[in-house]
Order: sequence, then C-alpha cells, then structure tokens
Amino acid sequence: MRYRPLGRSGIAVSEIGFGAWGIGGATPGATSYGRTDDAISLRALEEALARGINFFDTSSVYGYGHSEKLLGRALRNCRDRVVIATKSGLTEYGAPTDFSPHRIRSTLTESLRRLETDYVDILQLHNPPPARIRDAADIVETIARLKDEGLIRAFGVSVRAPADGLLALAHLDPDVIQTNFNLLDQRALDCSLLDEADAAACAIVARTPLCFGFLSGQVNERTAFAPDDHRSRWPRSQIVAWANAARDMLAHANPAQTPSQFALQFCLSYSPVTSVIPGMLRREEVVDNAAASGLGALGQATLAALRARYVKLETMSKPVDPGKIDRIPVAQSA
Repeated sequence: MRYRPLGRSGIAVSEIGFGAWGIGGATPGATSYGRTDDAISLRALEEALARGINFFDTSSVYGYGHSEKLLGRALRNCRDRVVIATKSGLTEYGAPTDFSPHRIRSTLTESLRRLETDYVDILQLHNPPPARIRDAADIVETIARLKDEGLIRAFGVSVRAPADGLLALAHLDPDVIQTNFNLLDQRALDCSLLDEADAAACAIVARTPLCFGFLSGQVNERTAFAPDDHRSRWPRSQIVAWANAARDMLAHANPAQTPSQFALQFCLSYSPVTSVIPGMLRREEVVDNAAASGLGALGQATLAALRARYVKLETMSKPVDPGKIDRIPVAQSA
C-alpha cells in the first residue's frame, strides 16, 4: 500500500481508503446498500488493516450511527495508526441539513462516542447547499474552535456536486474536499476542481470511484437491486446508460487487471487525488481494491483516450446523462 499527503494537513493516508457507507446497513426506505452482516463487515475491516489501508471514511448518517460503531469496534486497538473521517450536517435522509454550530458540535460528540475515540482526524460537512457555503462565517469559527480543542485535526467538505467544491475553496478554506470522481463522472475535471484544489493545497478524496458498482464488473443492466438498496429507485434509463458506458470505458483496461483496479487506477492517475474511497462490504472486495495501490499513473495517451471517450459519451443521445450523478434521487450520492 502506498500513501499520499492529505494536502497541507500533515496527515498521510493510504491511496485506497475504506468507504464505510455500505457497512452501516439498512436505513428506512431505499437509502442504503441494504442489509449487512456485521461479522462480514468486521472481517472486511480487519482485511483492510492487514492490507495497509489506514483511511476510513464514514458519516453519522450511515446506518444512523451503525457504521461509526463498527469502526469503533474494529479500530479501537490501533487508533494511533489510522485516519478516521466522519461527517456532520446530514442528520436524516430526506431531511434538511443542519450546519449550525450547536449541531456540528453535538453530532461530533455523538460520533466520538460511537467511534470510541476522543478526536477525529477529519470532520467534513455533509453535502452543504451552495447558499450555506457562501454564508459560513459561523461554521469557519466553529471549526477553528474544534481544532484548538483537539477534537479534530483537519476540516473537509463532502460536496454534493463538484462545482460546489469551488465554492468551498472560496468560502471555507478546507483541508480536504470529497467529491464524486470516476470514469463515468468526470465533472471534477470539467469544472477544473482538481486544478483549483491543487493550487490551494487542498486534498481531493474521490468518492464513488467505482460508480456505485457499475465499474466493478459486478453490476449491469440486468442486476436486480433489493428494495432497500438506493439503486432500486434509479430510473431504468440511468441504469442502462451507465451499464453501457461502463463497458465502453472498461474496454481500455489492461487484461491483467480487474475492472475495479483499472477504475481506481484512473482516479489515482490525477495527482490532486489523495485517496479513493470505494465502498467495501466483503473481504474479497478489500483484497481486489487494495491491489490497485502502487500501479502508478495511466499513461498520458490512455488518459487522453479515456477523456475523449467520456466527452463523446456525454454528447451522445441518452435518456439520462451518465455524468450527472446529482440527478439520482437518493442520499446525495453518499
């Protein structure tokens, strides 16, 4: 496993992080990846540690706290060797966000209890709306106090759409921006977020690097999603469009690689990306994804071909544009 500096924070994180939305288990309605088995989830976390993964990303809303509880159990004996990121502001799926100083502090207190720790390495705002990002003086003051008190080491923003990351850079001065970025969603390149974050010494954490499973080779247009899986709510046209686009993009992969490894290598080929955080539910997924670290950047010719193919896919006639994840009516894309 290789490690990269998390911007100016002084924190080093594994290139492959552990996205912990899925292990939170089911929440009411189709707002998760469905039911899970804690024993299987804990084995996946154990394997992640064994493979050198030190970065674990969660939220107070994942499993309504259950994801944080599992991380607390798994990481309690190695706290000084791991980097834990959690989020505040999204209190319930479908409910308004709340980024008031009181709520940020109270949810952090609850997260610390579940995580069995007295600090988190990164506290992130969870999908703040653009208007709140522009009017955030109270948030900036609250974050400064939390840092001074030693409750957090770094501050981040998990944005709903990449363009919101540009606002965050201008108004919040974060250490980290978490955004959707993958072969089928290159909006972070379209709006120059990667370049702007790099110039500001702000780390980029790429979420949904496997595009909700479509780039793993395990999901296609015939996949039947359980009723409590958030993907079951997606328009059929979106599922077909992404399945077709995924096959097109993955045709560029080295036959010696798995689809997941190629998709993760693509994200890590862009130097502003510090870590990718695929969601992982089982040990086998951890083994596959961890092997993508150290593969090095794709060649410039390959990246140019992938970029050109993405642009062509964006301009092709489709019922739903595969680059516009924010049109998916669920959970703000994690």
